[in-house]
Amino acid sequence: MTTATQLSRTGEQSATRATLSRRRSSATRAIPATTMLWVLAILMAFPLLWFLLSSFKGGGELFSYPLSFLPRKWTVDGYVRAWARVDFLRYFSNTLVVATITTALTVFFCATAGYALAKYRARWLSVLSLFVLSMTMLPGEVILNPTFSVVLHLHLYNNLFGVILPSILTPTGVFMFRQFFVSVPDELLDAARIDGSSELSTFFRIMVPLARPIMLTLAIISFQWRWNDYIFPLIILNDPQKFTLQIALRSLIGAQNIDWAILLAASVISMVPLMVLYLVFQRYITSSDIGTGLRD
Repeated sequence: MTTATQLSRTGEQSATRATLSRRRSSATRAIPATTMLWVLAILMAFPLLWFLLSSFKGGGELFSYPLSFLPRKWTVDGYVRAWARVDFLRYFSNTLVVATITTALTVFFCATAGYALAKYRARWLSVLSLFVLSMTMLPGEVILNPTFSVVLHLHLYNNLFGVILPSILTPTGVFMFRQFFVSVPDELLDAARIDGSSELSTFFRIMVPLARPIMLTLAIISFQWRWNDYIFPLIILNDPQKFTLQIALRSLIGAQNIDWAILLAASVISMVPLMVLYLVFQRYITSSDIGTGLRD
């Protein structure tokens, strides 16, 4: 018994040493990659931190030499003057209407289009998929002129729906959903159809729940696009009461001078909804398993 016990303990110690050795070896191999990631994170965060800290500096300190990373004298005067000068509640509401409606319609129509391109069999659908893919390589500025003409003839000029409708269907969103739905086994759809499920029921009860991570990802990207959009609302909207937030921030830039303290503070305020959106939905994306329900 004593010999057997000693052999068992010796085996456990050897296994423990082997496990520790593997962990140390793995940690050693991870050091270069971890170091590189930290360097990249610092390089990306530095301009953002400089921008955020500069919003707490006075106007005279922003261009004083030598430049300082931290404010020498912390002040919120820029935020107070920005809030008094810009009607944030109106511009937030206008931008929120545009971003929310556009995002909801974008996710729905891109999902339906991607499902049709992935699961319906027709030769012309394959050609259409190639056209959709080619549209992702076309800059949006190229089609501004024809889009404006369409909006003008639909009598949607100087109307928020004139900004919303042309932005609904995005080639990137259609491509994302198509690529995901292609990975869904056809046997899953065939089984639903054998059970008597209609096409709409199959789409909403089976495909949509599976595509939830893609839907959330596209929703966040689309909301960010619409929230930060400047060019298209600029050419569509003419009434200051209907301006979106980015156009309102542009009005802070004068012809002769720029009050950088107000502009920086107003820009930080405009970022708050996007940061809140990220904090709320980040865990849903990072914890979602795109392959849910697709394992054998």
